[in-house]
Amino acid sequence: MSERDPPKLRRGWTTGACATAATEAALAALWTGAFPDSVTITLPRGETPTFALSHKAVGAGWAEAGIVKDAGDDPDVTHGAEIRARVAPGAPGAGTTFRAGEGVGIVTMPGLPIPPGEAAVNPVPRKMMSDIVAATAARHGQPPDIEITLSIPGGAEIAQRTWNPRLGIVGGLSILGTTGIVRPFSCAAWIASIHRGVDVARAAGLTHVAGTTGATSEAAIRTHHGLPEHAMLDMGDFAGGTLKYLHTHPVARVTIGGGLGKLTKLAQGAWDLHSARSGLDFAALAAMLNDRRLAECRTALEAYQLAGPPLAQAVAEAALARIRDRFGKAADGSAIAHDVIVVDRAGQIIGRAGP
Repeated sequence: MSERDPPKLRRGWTTGACATAATEAALAALWTGAFPDSVTITLPRGETPTFALSHKAVGAGWAEAGIVKDAGDDPDVTHGAEIRARVAPGAPGAGTTFRAGEGVGIVTMPGLPIPPGEAAVNPVPRKMMSDIVAATAARHGQPPDIEITLSIPGGAEIAQRTWNPRLGIVGGLSILGTTGIVRPFSCAAWIASIHRGVDVARAAGLTHVAGTTGATSEAAIRTHHGLPEHAMLDMGDFAGGTLKYLHTHPVARVTIGGGLGKLTKLAQGAWDLHSARSGLDFAALAAMLNDRRLAECRTALEAYQLAGPPLAQAVAEAALARIRDRFGKAADGSAIAHDVIVVDRAGQIIGRAGP
């Protein structure tokens, strides 16, 4: 690697992979009386990571193991959290069952892949742990009826920095993962959260949702439209991903809102609004407003200070036209009513287009 090459980012492991490895270690202790020094599991795509144990405990009829999650170089809020699995014999014929311990949430709203009342353990991790139970039980000649209680010390506090409260997952974090691998800066978790937010809104029967680029625009738009919290989608930079999912999972009305800079990018053709992946064309902005001064600007704020509210209104109208052109009808042919709201840094609406 040359000095100019960027460093290779280190991948990590999902909470589901950690929970699976902890389950295998706890089963070993339950049925043999001894914990392994480390555990190697096979992930859905064939990778075989090895995990060291950070926690070991046994009691009358149960064993518990813990693994500290390593998210690699991804800025994952659960990096460094300890994922614990306690195993105990379950009811005969029940198979593998799951319970939420400290710091693991309970699903309370429909629309997620796990029904209300269940521990927030997603389908792929459930299958991974169930497969481990079946294989380990067969190896030791034990019945495969095991209750797994998953816990994450401090998980309730960490969950406040995730989408879980908005998705109706109360009391803690979710046990997640489809491949077992966290890929640095893949944005997959954020996009998956947007999808789950849409699913929850649809399951609740909402006919109007709003995707916003940040907390300021969310607060302004929620107040303006009188929307409940679970109608709000924290789309961040992923305007295209949000609208694409709503295209195939439609609701009757969709509001897109954000600051002037990001919505100008949308109006100019970008669906990904991140600064590293899209930029502002000030020459095009000058042409749109017929104001040559804007071509020399360096920021959207500078342009707004020169052109004032007509700029924000023109951006809202151009962004709406672009959204309607591509996503005006859902995949099933039904109409979607879109509107666009531009918000300034103080949370004031400065441009609005649509019904």
